[in-house]
Amino acid sequence: MKNNPRSPRLRMLAGAGIAAALALTGCSSGGGAAPTAGATADSANGTVSIMVGGLNKQIYLPFKLAEQLGYYKEQGLTVTLSDEPAGVDATTNMLAGKVDGVGGFYDHTIDLAGLGQQVESVVNMLTTPGEVELCRTDLKSTVKSAADFKGLNLGITDVGSSTDFLTQYLTKNAGVDPATTTRIGVQSGATLIGAIQHKNVDCAMTTEPTVSQLLATGDAYILLDMRTAAGTSKALGGEYPATSLYMKTSYVKQNPITVQKLVNAYVKTLAYIQAHDGAQIAAKMPADYYAGAGLAAYVKAFDSEKGIYNPTGIMPPNGPPTNLKVLSLFNKNVQGKTIDLKSTYTDQFVKAAK
Repeated sequence: MKNNPRSPRLRMLAGAGIAAALALTGCSSGGGAAPTAGATADSANGTVSIMVGGLNKQIYLPFKLAEQLGYYKEQGLTVTLSDEPAGVDATTNMLAGKVDGVGGFYDHTIDLAGLGQQVESVVNMLTTPGEVELCRTDLKSTVKSAADFKGLNLGITDVGSSTDFLTQYLTKNAGVDPATTTRIGVQSGATLIGAIQHKNVDCAMTTEPTVSQLLATGDAYILLDMRTAAGTSKALGGEYPATSLYMKTSYVKQNPITVQKLVNAYVKTLAYIQAHDGAQIAAKMPADYYAGAGLAAYVKAFDSEKGIYNPTGIMPPNGPPTNLKVLSLFNKNVQGKTIDLKSTYTDQFVKAAK
């Protein structure tokens, strides 16, 4: 891959590699995280910091919605949400001990397992990625599939992000060497839109509401759509669990009561999403979350992709093997490694949620 010298975010890759190299011991919390009988507190005592890979993205809706609905407070939690445009950088902050958990794609736990890191998802929120590959409208006659990616500038949120993972998979699976493309970190929202409009990138992977904004202006067209189960299966070969809350296994073991309260809040939020439409959801969100696309576009986008949200929080059983298969095609962190998928997530907290 050719690096983009104009993107300062590429420098974060070195930090991520250093953090990942500091391998932790231990395994998935499994059934071993149960609190002592009668216990009412743990070391976190209900105070949690979570960094989300793009708080205003609809794929990460449950994190802010839970706050807006008062579900954290209802559980006796003090939750600090911080925004980081790329999930890979949020993960770096968690490994460095700057935050307790990450709102990001589940595939990072598999990537980290290949590096000896013990990180696990405690609740799954999206059963499909909700990602869309958009290309500039002026390329519609020449770029018709990922098989046409050779020599193109491809926008991703950042190097090492899930959009980077998916872009590399789609490229290689189409018979194109990812090294013949240039993957450029353009985040999402205004920066990605600007990159498309100024022709800094030819295609880019992004989510709602950015997708609707670019389609509305006519600046881009959809090349690949992973906002539905059918589209995801066509692109990736199966179910691909995405947004999750993941934490270091050591944290989960030390703070089972706090984790359980968090999961309680998210399971209730996922149920709320299933019972309400886009207009009702948008009414609960801060206005700046849909300011760029506009309220009508935000509502329409939510209603059209509502199926991406996991109604229960349980990890789809057929999903993790697809995630591993995708990463194994190109990711040297997992290639040739024996990855115990059961150590990368736990359903125990979701099953115990009230």
